[in-house]
Amino acid sequence: MGVSSPDELDRVDTDIAVIGSGGAGLMCVLRAKARAPELDITVISKGAVGRSGCTRMVQGGFNAVLNEDDSLDLHLLDTLDGGKYLNDQELAATLVRDAPKVIRELETRAGCFFDRAPDGRIHQKAFAGQRFDRTVHRGDLTGIEIMGRLRDQMLRLGVREMEDVRALEIVRDRAGELAGLLVLDIRSGRPVLVRARVVVVATGGAATMYKISAPAREKTGDGVALCWRAGLDMRDMEMMQFHPTGLLAGRSRLNGAVLEEGLRGAGAHLYNAEGERYMQRYDPERMERSTRDIVSRSSYLEIMAGRGTEAGGVLIDISAALGAEEVERRFPGMVERTRQIGEDLARRPVPVSPTAHFHMGGAIIDQDCRTGIEGLLVAGEDAGGTHGANRLGGNGVAESTVFGARSGDTAAELAATRDLREPDTGQLGDILRRVYAPLERSGGELPFGLTAELKELMWTDCGVVRDRAGLQRALAGIDELTERVAKVGVPGPAEVNFAWQEALDLVNQVQVAKLVATSALLREESRGAHFRSDFPDADNDEWLRYVVLNRVDGEIGVDYRPVEFTRHEPPKPTAQADQAEPTQQVGAP
Repeated sequence: MGVSSPDELDRVDTDIAVIGSGGAGLMCVLRAKARAPELDITVISKGAVGRSGCTRMVQGGFNAVLNEDDSLDLHLLDTLDGGKYLNDQELAATLVRDAPKVIRELETRAGCFFDRAPDGRIHQKAFAGQRFDRTVHRGDLTGIEIMGRLRDQMLRLGVREMEDVRALEIVRDRAGELAGLLVLDIRSGRPVLVRARVVVVATGGAATMYKISAPAREKTGDGVALCWRAGLDMRDMEMMQFHPTGLLAGRSRLNGAVLEEGLRGAGAHLYNAEGERYMQRYDPERMERSTRDIVSRSSYLEIMAGRGTEAGGVLIDISAALGAEEVERRFPGMVERTRQIGEDLARRPVPVSPTAHFHMGGAIIDQDCRTGIEGLLVAGEDAGGTHGANRLGGNGVAESTVFGARSGDTAAELAATRDLREPDTGQLGDILRRVYAPLERSGGELPFGLTAELKELMWTDCGVVRDRAGLQRALAGIDELTERVAKVGVPGPAEVNFAWQEALDLVNQVQVAKLVATSALLREESRGAHFRSDFPDADNDEWLRYVVLNRVDGEIGVDYRPVEFTRHEPPKPTAQADQAEPTQQVGAP
């Protein structure tokens, strides 16, 4: 083992430790430094700082109310409708209220350039599920624009970067107070103790536990797993969003990569293998501009009914609506992405599939990103509540930057009041033994096959359409995988050891998968991204409450909490269901 005892650990002392360097993490840094320039801030990133993660992958844009004909209340209503009223309405209202301010901050302080309309105002395009065109963008490369500018600003501020470093565990002192975290330098294989007055968790979600998924490959549920092991309660863990249009690319790393929602907003049509524009069956009023949950489920049901393509997907076509030159002008990033795998979005239909994309569930926070542990903040996709049962396209990067900014304000405030603490050496020793165990275990199973099994299991039994039998299979399979993961062995050395990193990823993935499947089994209705074919209808009387999971003597405890309608009551049920038809009713056109 690289370190035999906690006394040999390399150490870093800092005021604020930020885990993650996407939109939430870097906005946290900018705001904290603006509030208190003297603060020592350390950014810990599993990949390249500011150049990995998911914010830079955002194609679509950022929802914000900028037009006098739009309103904050309309944006809030769209967000609550999309979330099927499972949202924490105060978090959702905070997102909506702060989004225009953050757009201005990104332009004036970070230097972002967003597309302009002919009159000089910021151009806003259509996104599904919204009653007003409010999505701010930079072509279809919005995330690259935001992250490039945020990283430029961070470099100017002289923040400490710990790159290619993974967070292992939140650590406490002997009195149980937050003391910082233990991290692992992937290149050297050595652990480092980071003592911090405040820790901000902003690592992103866990969608890569599915066979077809959209996020960056380093996004393996680390933040949620860290928070869970630290003792935080989790909400809405069953709510995993599947984006309707993930590129089908076989064994390519582009398999599952998103073709963004702006295509459907611009007039793209979806077809099954029989040439039918099948959304007529599921949402004849909104068609392809229905919300992500409905379009994803509709595509999945078409495929399962035998109307999918040979590759197991459906087809999206924007070329007929706009023509090749206009598609190339408006969506250059996606055109290039499809051409890399031998397809051509500008000139013909492209094969797509639902793809695991975004986790609406996560740690419970307040509007200032505080959690149940003093000094531990959570921002972005690691937190639950803002989006409820389904996230609107364009609300994701808005959430990351809005709550990243708020976490920076809160962190600066807390750093002025909390002292550095000495971690409990007993806890540190336990963490080190667990983390290095795979390297010391001879003859153990390698992790790569286990990762493939988990992805297949979650896709099949806890995916777009769920039922009790499948979820029970998923839970049994996860328990078996958990036992096998605990016996994984990898050859050394510790330096740049991808098998070892895969094993550490798996520990977090199976832990988060267990929470997702547990919550999915408990919610016996269909709502938003969670569709149960054995309970195909939404049940507001029984299930306008959220499932909270907590740790009780090492086991999963359950609490149900009613949604508080602090801003808007849900609309009365109408004759038209908001869910796609159950599988057994989709056999014929």
